[in-house]
Amino acid sequence: MKADRKKVEPLVKMARGQMDAVLKMIEDDRYCMDIITQLLASEALIRKARLAVVRGHLEGCVQQALETGTAEERANSLEEIISLIEKLEK
Repeated sequence: MKADRKKVEPLVKMARGQMDAVLKMIEDDRYCMDIITQLLASEALIRKARLAVVRGHLEGCVQQALETGTAEERANSLEEIISLIEKLEK
């Protein structure tokens, strides 16, 4: 992974902790809006982690493919990014 592990790992661990808290809130039959708030916070952390990984991929793997890769490797890297953008748009 080309992303900064010191940035990504804590974000994912915090999101995991929040999801554990959400499960506990559900088990305790907590107020719906409180659960939704925690779910939104978890999603925000996941988005930050995803962005850091995408940035690392673009700055590492994709840049390397564009600078030193074959035409096929360059095309594959660009297709991966296009596919990712399409997934994010759904």
